Amino acid sequence: MRRDDSYLLDMLAAARKAARFAAGMTYAEFERSDLHQNAIFKTLEVVGEAASRVSEATKEAHTGIPWREIVGLRNRIVHAYFDIDTEIIWKVVHEDLPVLIARLESLVPPDE
Repeated sequence: MRRDDSYLLDMLAAARKAARFAAGMTYAEFERSDLHQNAIFKTLEVVGEAASRVSEATKEAHTGIPWREIVGLRNRIVHAYFDIDTEIIWKVVHEDLPVLIARLESLVPPDE
């Protein structure tokens, strides 16, 4: 069975990928690029799926991470894929992910 630190690392790696995929793009470029949209949607899906598997004890110990919202975004991407608001995704990537990455970096041991 996987441990929370594995899920937290998965979250961090996927969040970093999403940020990299959006780096240097304008919103207009993102809106026109199915490739970038799908790459970012998938990485955000992984962030949410991993978050859903983190134990309640860890979630309660780290209330600064919006667990419910992260999982909710994953559910929206997966189950309402036909109605994803790219402006919301863009905002998440540029405003929320940097904060999440910083919080996860404090929980995940640095690369060796």
